[in-house]
Amino acid sequence: MTILQVGLTDTTGALDAKLVAAAAHALNIQVMRDLPQAWDIKATVIFLPDSGHIPSGVWPVFLVDPSQMPQGAGGFHRGTANQPQSLVGATPDNDGWTMAASHETLEMLVDPGGNKLQSSRSITVEDGEIADGTSEFQYLVEACDPCEAEDFGYLIQGVPVSDFLTPHFYDPVAVAGTRYSFTGALKKPRDVEPGGYVSWVNPENDRVEQLRRIDPDAPPQIIDLGPADGITSLREWVDGQMGKQGLRTTAELSMAPQNKKLFDLGRERRVALSSIAQRRGFRPAT
Repeated sequence: MTILQVGLTDTTGALDAKLVAAAAHALNIQVMRDLPQAWDIKATVIFLPDSGHIPSGVWPVFLVDPSQMPQGAGGFHRGTANQPQSLVGATPDNDGWTMAASHETLEMLVDPGGNKLQSSRSITVEDGEIADGTSEFQYLVEACDPCEAEDFGYLIQGVPVSDFLTPHFYDPVAVAGTRYSFTGALKKPRDVEPGGYVSWVNPENDRVEQLRRIDPDAPPQIIDLGPADGITSLREWVDGQMGKQGLRTTAELSMAPQNKKLFDLGRERRVALSSIAQRRGFRPAT
């Protein structure tokens, strides 16, 4: 099996290089240890210190100044020769970008083309709750969107990373003991946690629709996004529609992380691990 390689790199020159390297290390653990428990994927993540030098075969995740990103441009894209790459907004005064980088890395690996659809039972909203429908939808395979909120993230070596769904997310019925997302946040197939969403193509009208729980205090909503343009990948098109409507995307996740407890704990954990690393460092004999 081919081993996919992702490279995390800072284009701003303003980020803490140690944090970027730590994030690359954490993402490498996530894609080597956690992701294969659910998905048949072999991949590694490396830290690229020079954003102007991307080795052949490496799919880059570019950390960029949010002010330089066009509206709706954050997230997964296809670069030269339609090869996968991601743009993640990042600033030195905010480390929410680590979870956004995890989100985009996972989604890029699970569906490199951005067009993968999985057929399963439809969903609807009844009495303010998500319920099974009577039809069939073709769900866009976005590995993190249904559980993307920071409340469902977790730490690897003190770096906050995103939860992600498993293939059982598309099962027709719930089965006791089944894991629908890595952390267990998703409790049943085609579930969406507060702060998340799921998109699909409705084969009855060929329009892209979306169930959103963007506002944790409001009931889920089903939105008609219209027909896709057929030019960009379906994921890019959906991301663009989200950005146009001012909804929370990974760009907002980067700039305004809402799980202060998780990020504070991560910083404390990184300080402790740095102290341990310094104690273990080489010291010439005197």
